[in-house]
Amino acid sequence: MARGIIAVLSIALTVFALADCVQTEDEKIKGLPKWAWIVLIVLLPWVGPITWLFVGKERTSGGGQVHRRGPVAPDEDPDFLRRLDEDIRRERRKRREQEPGEGDGG
Repeated sequence: MARGIIAVLSIALTVFALADCVQTEDEKIKGLPKWAWIVLIVLLPWVGPITWLFVGKERTSGGGQVHRRGPVAPDEDPDFLRRLDEDIRRERRKRREQEPGEGDGG
């Protein structure tokens, strides 16, 4: 019975570590290339998966919040939203100025 539980835990740990490794972006992997980590996880029960989980990739700090570098989505960029609002107001003003006056009888 105990051997069965240990075998199931070993398989579960290996599957979890393997899935985590495969889904991790290459830039966040430390030490070895991804293919080497996969080989290590599969061929060395307990040692490979545990090593991956503690050493293999960069962990985010700050409560699991990922801080992205690079461009921000337009709907999250306050400068873009401000410029868009200004453009919309400018276009509305321009249309009002170009429309013929209603009281001209024109």
